[in-house]
Amino acid sequence: MGIEIKTVGVIGAGQMGSGIAHVCSLAGFSVLLHDLSDERINAGLATINGNMARQVAKGAIADADRQGALERIKPARGYDDLGVCDIVIEAATENEEVKRKIFTNLCPSLRPDAMIATNTSSISITRLAAATDRPEKFIGIHFMNPVPVMQLVELIRGIATDDPTYESAKEFIAKLGKTSTVSEDFPAFIVNRILLPMINEAIYTLYEGVGSVEAIDTAMRLGANHPMGPLQLADFIGLDTCLSIMQVLYEGLADSKYRPCPLLVKYVEAGWLGRKTKRGFYDYRGEHPVPTR
Repeated sequence: MGIEIKTVGVIGAGQMGSGIAHVCSLAGFSVLLHDLSDERINAGLATINGNMARQVAKGAIADADRQGALERIKPARGYDDLGVCDIVIEAATENEEVKRKIFTNLCPSLRPDAMIATNTSSISITRLAAATDRPEKFIGIHFMNPVPVMQLVELIRGIATDDPTYESAKEFIAKLGKTSTVSEDFPAFIVNRILLPMINEAIYTLYEGVGSVEAIDTAMRLGANHPMGPLQLADFIGLDTCLSIMQVLYEGLADSKYRPCPLLVKYVEAGWLGRKTKRGFYDYRGEHPVPTR
C-alpha cells in the first residue's frame, strides 16, 4: 500500500511551484511552500491569491473556496519545516545540479516513508533519484504550465520507483482533478519530446529568414489551428527553459536533429528569456507585445 497523501510540500514558489501549490490547496490538501527567501515565498503567495481571485471573478470557484485554499497554504522557511509532509514536490529551475543539491539537502529532514517528486520537464528521473536516500519513493510528476488551467500531468517512474509510490502519485493526481499519462524515463518524456523540437524548428525558420516572428506565429495559429504561435509559446515557457530542454534532448539522444538553434542560444545569452524578462521573440514592455525580429 502506498502512503496516503494529506500534506504536500512544494519547493520553489515561482510560476510552476505556485501553480502546484494553488491546485493542491484548492483540492483540500495542506501545503507548505518553500523558496530561498521570504520575499520569493510572499511573491508566490501573492500570485496564488491573484490567480484564485480571477477564478472567483469568472465563476470557476466560490470566494469561500478561495479563502479556504489560501488558509491551507503556509510558508516553509527551511527544509526542516517540510518534515511533516507526506510528499514533497520539487519545482525549482530546470538545472540538474540545482535539483540534485536540493534533494541531497532535503532528505535528512523528511520522514522515512515520505515521497519525493520532481516537476522536471526533461531530466532523467533515475539520475535525480540517485541523489536521494529513497530512490524507490521518488517519482516524476510533471505538471503542465499554467498548472491551474492545464489538465494533463505526466507521471514518470525511475528505474527504482516502486509500485506503491506510483499508485499513490496516480491517486494524488486524480484527487487534483487532473488526468495523468505515463511516460518512460527518456529525455523530455512525451509532451516536450514532441513540442520543443517543433518550437526549435520554428526558431530555425526565423533564424534562416523563412518568415518573420509574426508570419511564423500567424501561419501556425491559422494554418495548423494552434491556440498560440510557437514563438509566442516559447516566450511563455521561457527561452532558458526551452534551451535547457533542447540541450537535454541533444545530449541525451545524441541526434543532430535536436541541436538547439543558435538564435535561441543568442537570446538566452542576451537575457531575453520571454515574458518573465519582458523581452524574447516579442517585446512586452509596451501596451501590446511587439515582435523583436
